[in-house]
Amino acid sequence: MAKEESPYKADVVKGKVCLITGGGSGIGFEISTQFGKHGASVAIMGRRKQVLDAAVSSLHSLGINAVGYEGDVRKQEDARRVVESTVKNFGCLDILVNAAAGNFLVSAEDLSPNGFRTVIDIDSVGTFTMCHETLKYLKKGGHGRNSSRGGSILNITATLHYTASWYQIHVAAAKAAVDSITRNLALEWGTDYDIRVNGIAPGPIGDTPGMSKLVPDEIKSKTREVMPPYKIGEKWDIAIAALYLVSDAGELLCSLF
Repeated sequence: MAKEESPYKADVVKGKVCLITGGGSGIGFEISTQFGKHGASVAIMGRRKQVLDAAVSSLHSLGINAVGYEGDVRKQEDARRVVESTVKNFGCLDILVNAAAGNFLVSAEDLSPNGFRTVIDIDSVGTFTMCHETLKYLKKGGHGRNSSRGGSILNITATLHYTASWYQIHVAAAKAAVDSITRNLALEWGTDYDIRVNGIAPGPIGDTPGMSKLVPDEIKSKTREVMPPYKIGEKWDIAIAALYLVSDAGELLCSLF
């Protein structure tokens, strides 16, 4: 099977409505693309209008039903407005993907408390805020839901906090919090509201803002040497995993890392 050839049927998420934060670039955009190619209607949220417009235009060129909404996941009013706009436009909401993230390299001693807080606010608080604002639409029997089942939440995290990483204390802390949010919501909302909550923790992924900003070429070559498959992951890999988790095939899973 060719790399870009999907292992799934073209209609695996047909009729589903998904909202993807950070959906205009990097891994988020690849998830938007694959969800759309497989039948979903896509709303993407981001802070940069130019990036959003370009992403929506690209999705439209593929025949994908897509809209873009400017908004900052750190602001509850933005989260609520984007969620409500998505439901108003498409009639319901089935899937939330939290892919918005902030990152930069800095040593712990040079990192200001404000810089630390900024990444926590985007990754951790932003993830919880989006989940909180979508609950009434994703829960079983929620507003606009035609299905007797609940919807799905997918949080994109990382592996930085599994051990320790140079100059990434702020991101490691934020992603550890996202993992905790994912597990707790999977327990509470899976039990109470039939919402599936999962997480994907990518390692190094090529051709992403994170790799280009954070990993010089000489480190990339060293990374390839120590990776078991001797390769860097691709955005497509993560998007296809995401597609599985939000599809009916992934229904038996409640939390995956």
